Amino acid sequence: MAELLSEEAIADALKDLPGWQREDDATIVRFAKLPTFPEAIAAVDAVAELAEADNHHPDMNIRYNSLKFKLSTHSEGGLTAKDTALAAKISAELDARGAS
Repeated sequence: MAELLSEEAIADALKDLPGWQREDDATIVRFAKLPTFPEAIAAVDAVAELAEADNHHPDMNIRYNSLKFKLSTHSEGGLTAKDTALAAKISAELDARGAS
């Protein structure tokens, strides 16, 4: 079981996660735009591999070349270190692919 992060820990983590923001008390979200639809799908595939490796899965929405990633530890009812760690990996993947 993962421990819920304090408000202070969440705020500190978000300072190191450019592009991520609070959506509500239990969720962080990042939007990204890739140059083309195939590149967006490739990014989603790469994030799926990261999520499987961590056994922690984001909600992902695809609108052509625009992506939305949402993270929350549903079993804990909020945000945990699992969310911030996966957010960092997702950001690295998106940044490497030139997402805006």
